[in-house]
Amino acid sequence: MPTLLHTDEHWMQHALNLAWKGQYSTTPNPRVGCVFVRDGVAIAEGFHAKAGEGHAEVQAMADAKARGVSLQGSIAYVTLEPCAHHGRTGPCADALVRTGVSKVVAAVLDPNPLVAGKGMAMLQVAGIETLHGVLVEQARWINRGFFSRMERKRPWVRLKIASSADGISALNNGVSQWITGEQARLDGHHLRAQACAVLSGIGTVKADNPQLNVRGIDTDRQPLKVIVDSKLEISPDALLLQTGKVLIAHTEPELPAWLTTHANAANIEALNVAPVAAGLHAGKVKTDLLRLLLELAQRGVNELHLEAGFGLNGSFLQAGLVDEIVQYVAPRFLGPGQGLFRLPELESLPAYLQWALHSYKQIGEDLRITWVSHKQE
Repeated sequence: MPTLLHTDEHWMQHALNLAWKGQYSTTPNPRVGCVFVRDGVAIAEGFHAKAGEGHAEVQAMADAKARGVSLQGSIAYVTLEPCAHHGRTGPCADALVRTGVSKVVAAVLDPNPLVAGKGMAMLQVAGIETLHGVLVEQARWINRGFFSRMERKRPWVRLKIASSADGISALNNGVSQWITGEQARLDGHHLRAQACAVLSGIGTVKADNPQLNVRGIDTDRQPLKVIVDSKLEISPDALLLQTGKVLIAHTEPELPAWLTTHANAANIEALNVAPVAAGLHAGKVKTDLLRLLLELAQRGVNELHLEAGFGLNGSFLQAGLVDEIVQYVAPRFLGPGQGLFRLPELESLPAYLQWALHSYKQIGEDLRITWVSHKQE
């Protein structure tokens, strides 16, 4: 691969910043940004905002038209390989050829099997110089959910937890509101808004009666609410059921009558995720959760945001289904209380570290720490 110039990295970072403008709205499509550069100056730019609307390249072309500038001979920097297939919109690779650009630089190839190198090949056939591999890690991270769904057929699972500095998520009497401060809680809503779906368990629903929606964030899209409720114990009066789309994952043979008469019945769905084989006792939880993730991926869920109690948190961890942990740590020491995860007791320390520190940042008075599974590095 040719040596990357500083200008390539500079303009790709600019394109990534553009892509992030669609952080709340592009699902199930990836977040993509595009900037056209000529003689070291950006002449047009755009980003993908919503599925069904113009992709980043098309939006940047519209920007050029509005500015009255020609794209002939320019370089296009795009955070994801231009598409080469007809979906809701036409192929971006074709559109780029028609602009007369001299070169297209992509951060990373598109993992979608409908594209997967075909877009770059289409450009090359048209005589346009191509390059990919600029700021790959950053480009994959901004679309980690999309890459997970395409490559692993399941969503990227982010587990969000809040605790005191001594690892307590709730007092022994169940009180947990609020361990962290207001700014950390608002930051948590940003994570919800970025996700395609927010998942919790029936224990949390009974204890806190959460809404599980996005509040305090300027977004037109609310994520799907997913509740793991094996025995269908959720009350029809639960706040989260009153508005928005809800998926209840259960293992019961029959559904309660209220599901069809509920005021929000059109948006509430019950999905049976019981083990497909008999006699799966020890592995029952893992089997159920994996089936749920596979089902969510088929519904276009890229990022799944998990906000649950220590029991369900532990189940996801034991099943090896968590990719990222976002931990908000408050400057408090609370003593005896509930921990973060229900995990089996170890008799010896593992020989390897399962998690890597990705980033940390002070949010108000609290500390946000992001951990990523070594499997996803």
